[in-house]
Amino acid sequence: MKKVGFFQSVRLKLTLVYILLLLLGIQVIGSYFVGKLEDQLEANFEESIEGRMRSLTYSLQNTFETERGESDPSLQSDVQSLINDFDENDIHKLQVVNSSSRIIATDGGDFTYSDVGKKTNDAKVLRALIYGNTDPEIMQHPVSGDRLWVGAIPVTASNGDEIYAAVYFEADMSNIYNQLQEINSIFAQGTLLAITVTALLGILMARTITKPLSEMRRQAQIMATGDFSQKVTVHGNDEIGQLGVTFNDLNDKLKLSQATTEGERRKLSSVLSNMSDGVIATDRLGAITLMNAPASKLIGQSFEEVQGQSLIDILDLTDQMNEISEIETVGSMIIDLSSDDQQLLIKANFSVVEDENEEMNGFITVLSDVTEQERVAEERREFVSNVSHELRTPLTTMRSYLEALTDGAWEDKEIAPQFLGVAQNETDRMIRLVNDLLQLSKMDRKDTGLFKEKVEFVGHFHHVIDRFDMHRHENITFKRELSEQELFVWIDKDKITQVLDNIISNAVKYSPEGGTITFRAESKKKQLLVSISDQGLGMPSNTVDKIFDRFYRVDKARSREMGGTGLGLAISREIIEAHHGQIWAHSKEGKGTTIFFTLPLINQKRRKRK
Repeated sequence: MKKVGFFQSVRLKLTLVYILLLLLGIQVIGSYFVGKLEDQLEANFEESIEGRMRSLTYSLQNTFETERGESDPSLQSDVQSLINDFDENDIHKLQVVNSSSRIIATDGGDFTYSDVGKKTNDAKVLRALIYGNTDPEIMQHPVSGDRLWVGAIPVTASNGDEIYAAVYFEADMSNIYNQLQEINSIFAQGTLLAITVTALLGILMARTITKPLSEMRRQAQIMATGDFSQKVTVHGNDEIGQLGVTFNDLNDKLKLSQATTEGERRKLSSVLSNMSDGVIATDRLGAITLMNAPASKLIGQSFEEVQGQSLIDILDLTDQMNEISEIETVGSMIIDLSSDDQQLLIKANFSVVEDENEEMNGFITVLSDVTEQERVAEERREFVSNVSHELRTPLTTMRSYLEALTDGAWEDKEIAPQFLGVAQNETDRMIRLVNDLLQLSKMDRKDTGLFKEKVEFVGHFHHVIDRFDMHRHENITFKRELSEQELFVWIDKDKITQVLDNIISNAVKYSPEGGTITFRAESKKKQLLVSISDQGLGMPSNTVDKIFDRFYRVDKARSREMGGTGLGLAISREIIEAHHGQIWAHSKEGKGTTIFFTLPLINQKRRKRK
C-alpha cells in the first residue's frame, strides 16, 4: 500500500484545524477588542477635546463680556491673544467667528492672519451661530489623508440669550490610530507566536491520535497477508484506545475464522481429492469453475483445459439439452463417452447450488463410472436369457418326446426306448447345467471353501491325462511336454482336477481326426505355467477373451450337440482365480486353441525345510 505523505496525513489536517480555530478565536477577540478600544479612544479623545473647547469658550465668554475703556486693548486683540495662548498639540486649527460671520481671530494650519476680518461661509460655523449647536464629525484631510475631528462651538452670553461668536476647530486624531496600529501589530505578533506554538503542539497532539491509527493501518496490512500473530498496542482507555481493543478483538476473530475456513477448505480439498467419483462445479451460466482429479480422469481433460468452458459442451449434452437451466429438471442421466478403443459409461447426477437468498448460484455435477455396473447388468440380463434358453431347449425336446410317448409311441418297442433315452440324456444335461449354476452361485457368494493341500502337480497332471488317455479316440494323439522336476503347489486337488477335466474335455471335443493335443507344465518366475493345446478350428481373435464368460459359445449349435453347458470355462476361471492364479487363451482360426493357466509354486527353501 502506498505510504501517506505528510501533506495528505490526518496529522496535518488536525494541525490545520487547531490553527484555524486559533485564528478564528484571535480574529474574533481581536476584532471585538480593537473595535471597542477604537470606540473608547475616540470617545476619550472627543471628550478631551470637548472639555478643552468648553474651557476655551468660557474664556472667550469672559473676554466678550469684559468692559473696556478707551485705553484698553480691543476685543479682537484679546481674542487673538487668547487663541495664541491656547496651546494644545491635538488641536492644530482654531478660528473665532463673530456673530456677523467674520473671522476675528485664527491660529494654526493653513489659517493665516490675513483671513481676519473676512467673512466665512462654513456650514458648521453658520449652524453654531444660528442654532447654537452643531455635531462634530470625523473628516479626512484632503492632502495628508489624516483623520480630523472637526466642529464648531458657539460662545454664548452668560444668560444664554445671545451668541457672541463661534469657535471652529480641527483636532488631529492620528495619535489614536497610531496607537491602534501598534496594538494591531502586537496582536499580529502574538497571533504569529500563538500559531507557531499551536502548530508545534498540534503536531504533537495529532501524533497521539495518528500514531495508533498508523499502527492499526500497519497491522491491517499485515493481516491482509494472512498473519494474525501481531496486535495493536493500546495507549489509553479513550475512544482510540477502545478502537485498538476492538481492532485486536477483530484480529482474533479473523484468525479463528481463517483457521476455520482453512480447515474446511482442506477438508473439502481432501474429500474432493480422495473421492472416487468426479465432481464438477459451475457458475450459474454453466461455466466450469472447479473440478477434481477423478472427474479430470473420467472426461480425459485437465481442469486447466476445461476451466471456463460450458458443462454442456464438455459432457457432450447438446443432444439432451439446449440450456444449462434444464439441468434442474434432469436430475441424473447416463452419458456415453465411449471411444473406439474403450467403452466408458458415466452417470451424471446434477444438483443446484443456492446462495443465502435461495437463488440459483451454480451447479454441482457428480460423475460416476458405471461402465462395470452396466456391463454386469448386461451380463445378468444375458445370463438370465441364456439360462432360460439353455433350459428351454432340453425341456422342449423332452416335451416333444413325452407327448409322442403319450400319444402311443410307448407301445412301439423299438421307438419307445430311443425316446426315453433322449429324455434321459436331456434330463442329465439339465442336471449338469443346474449343478454348474449352483457351483457358480456358490463361488459368487464366496461360499465354497477350498480344501488345499500340498500336491506335486506334474504327477497329478500325468494321472489326469492317463484317465483321458484310456478313453481317447484312436485318431487323436496325446503329446506330453511336462517338466522332469517336481513342481509343488498348494491347491484344492478336486477343484484343479475339475479345471483340467473341463479344458481337456473341450480339447478332445474340438480336435479333428488325426489331431494332436499337447500338454505342458513348467516353472516360470515362481509360477506353475500349464497349457493344453489342440489343433481344432480355433476362433476369431475378437472372441478369445469371451470364451470364459458364462454361456458363451463360439459355435453354439455344435456345442449343444456335444452336450456342453457353456459354463465349464467360466467355472474354471473362478477356481483358478480363487487359487490366486490366472487363466487365458490363445487361438487362431484353423490352427487350434491353447488354454493357459498359472498357479503359485511353493517356495523351494520352505519345501526343503519341511
